[in-house]
Amino acid sequence: MSQSPDTPAIKEAAAERGRQKKLPYAGALTPAEAFALMQSGAKLVDVRTKPELQYVGKVPGSLAVEWQTYPGSQQNPDFLQQLAQFAKPEDTLLFLCRSGVRSHGAATAAAQAGWRESYNVLEGFEGDKDAEGHRGKLGGWRKAGLPWVQG
Repeated sequence: MSQSPDTPAIKEAAAERGRQKKLPYAGALTPAEAFALMQSGAKLVDVRTKPELQYVGKVPGSLAVEWQTYPGSQQNPDFLQQLAQFAKPEDTLLFLCRSGVRSHGAATAAAQAGWRESYNVLEGFEGDKDAEGHRGKLGGWRKAGLPWVQG
C-alpha cells in the first residue's frame, strides 16, 4: 500500500507526543491515527494474550504476538523472535494491548532491537477503567468505533 497524504502528519504528531513523554520509540498514536497508518500499510501488532483476542475481540488484519504469556503473565521470552517472523526492521509497527501499558513495553523492546518505526497505540483496545471499574467507555480502539471482531 502507498502512504496517504496524512501519514507524515500522523507520524510527526506521534513523534511529538513521544518527545514530550521521553519515549524510547518512534512515538505514541491515538487509535484513529493507528487505524489510518494501517490503511497505509503499517502493521498492527496486538500483544494481548490469546484468550484476550478470543474472548474480548481483535482488530481485523492485526498480527498477534503475545508480550506476556497466558497463564502466568510472564514476559514472552520469544517475543522478538516471533516478531521477526513477519516484520522487517524497516516496517512501521503499531503495538496494541488492552490499555497501552504492555504495548509500551513491546514498542520499547522492538525499538531497542532495531525496529526504528515502533509506535505505541495509546488507550489500547479497551481503554482505562471507569468509576465502576469497567473498560470500554473511557477510550480505546472499540470506543473510537474502529473495526474489530469478536472471537
